[in-house]
Amino acid sequence: MSAPEHRLIAKTGSPEQLVQSDRVDVSLYHDPALFEAELEKIFYRTWVWVAHVSEVRNPGDFKTTMIGRRPVIVVRDKKGAINVLENRCRHRGATVCEKHKGNATGFTCPYHSWSYGLDGKLRALPYPDGYEDILDKAELPLTSLRVESYAGMIFASYDADIEPLEDFLGGAKHWMDLFMKQGAGFPIKVQGEHKFTFRGNWKIQLENTTDGYHFPIVHKSWMSSVDDETSEMLSFMTDPQAVTHALGNGHSVMVMVPEHVDLDHDDGTEQLQERFAHVTEELSRTMEPAQVRRIVRSLHGAGFNLNLFPNVAMSMSFFRVLRPVSVTETEIRHVALGMDGGPEIANRERLRIHEHFQGPFGFGSPDDAEAWDRVQRGSYAGPEAPILVNRGLNREVLAENGDKVSHATDEGGMREAYQMWKRMMSQ
Repeated sequence: MSAPEHRLIAKTGSPEQLVQSDRVDVSLYHDPALFEAELEKIFYRTWVWVAHVSEVRNPGDFKTTMIGRRPVIVVRDKKGAINVLENRCRHRGATVCEKHKGNATGFTCPYHSWSYGLDGKLRALPYPDGYEDILDKAELPLTSLRVESYAGMIFASYDADIEPLEDFLGGAKHWMDLFMKQGAGFPIKVQGEHKFTFRGNWKIQLENTTDGYHFPIVHKSWMSSVDDETSEMLSFMTDPQAVTHALGNGHSVMVMVPEHVDLDHDDGTEQLQERFAHVTEELSRTMEPAQVRRIVRSLHGAGFNLNLFPNVAMSMSFFRVLRPVSVTETEIRHVALGMDGGPEIANRERLRIHEHFQGPFGFGSPDDAEAWDRVQRGSYAGPEAPILVNRGLNREVLAENGDKVSHATDEGGMREAYQMWKRMMSQ
């Protein structure tokens, strides 16, 4: 038994004790031993989202990111394959790339100039005369992770023997396919991102994406800032068609705008929002009415939030990516999406919508971050006050496909995530 695991059991109890069907222990938010175990048992053993295919479109395109504390490079090589390489020179451990994104022919360590190809192979090192008969370049490539993708979403894992990605995603694949329909016939692309940190545990944010209960309360200021049509569209609190599905393996989806779940389905009765009249007018000059309508209806994105355990949400019209920094600090990236090859006016409008809610000066992000910060502070009150995730247990039903379904304001998505947490932490 490793030292972190020993401390976990001694200090906080077993995962089965910490996570029950309707509540979780507050130590999940602030126990350092638990956090260290989470990195090893969850983030370094499962599929973690690292990039969207549009970010590494061409040979040499790369982005740097993190899996837990470990820096990695996502890069497309000259043969078109996507590699995820540990951003750590095999000589003395320095990072070989510090740029967030770009295009490169390879990566060279700034410390001793060991250079690596886009496939991670060690290509050359200076003054090789000191290494005769003691170093074989073929044995020292950058550490390569297992990589698979679905619906343009690229995932990586440190576990070479992990189950196939599609098996891990399971019922979430259907919703990923629906999410990508917001391209209105065009592929989805990343338009930009911003990041911030909040003073709280990563699971506090994980809970948030399919928590419809908080929306009209925490985001009351945003609701008052938008037009009546947008406000009405997101008034799902009493809509019986607004539901949450627990999808298995920690994944969940919350439907907020049922009529926009499948954007290919349009019965023609929905009136296009007046606020987008300028978009409709410009697009109508060069496009057929049906295509104009398809694009304008999709400006707000899909009608749901999809949470993929453990680190990415496909949330209506953007990606929200979490990274655990420490037990009480989490980095969040909000990634704006657009139509790859779609009309520029529509992509600009999507950016303005993103900025209004998710942007650094938007309404949504500061409100959420304040709530998360308060949850973290309140978690120190004492173990006799557990975190409740029991809303909707009395009306949760089992669908024919095995999903656990309850209302969008219920906490079925949280229960699903914590059951996956318990399963992985018990291994």
